[in-house]
Amino acid sequence: MEIKEQKIKDVIVLEILGRVDTTNYGKLEGVLSDYIAKNEKNIIIDCSEMDYISSSGLRVFLTGFKKINAINGNYFLCGLQDNIQEIFEISGFTSIFKIFTNQENALKGIE
Repeated sequence: MEIKEQKIKDVIVLEILGRVDTTNYGKLEGVLSDYIAKNEKNIIIDCSEMDYISSSGLRVFLTGFKKINAINGNYFLCGLQDNIQEIFEISGFTSIFKIFTNQENALKGIE
């Protein structure tokens, strides 16, 4: 997994490339925790290049959501590929997260 990080205005955008699984979920967890500790309240996770997520990865996504929600922030996902979208639907995560088709729409959702 690779994580590309950028800040667009007051929004942190994390682009996830590859797999999020038991071997590397800690890296994503650390990046999210660092931004939350810095009081960043607007985070978008762009999943357009993510091709797999395990239950460990799902837990990281959910934990990040809970932490951002606790400080009245915005935590959006975008670009879910069909197989990832299906995992989110089966797990019930589509009713928890605000999910956008692409990064541009997610950014508009925060404005």
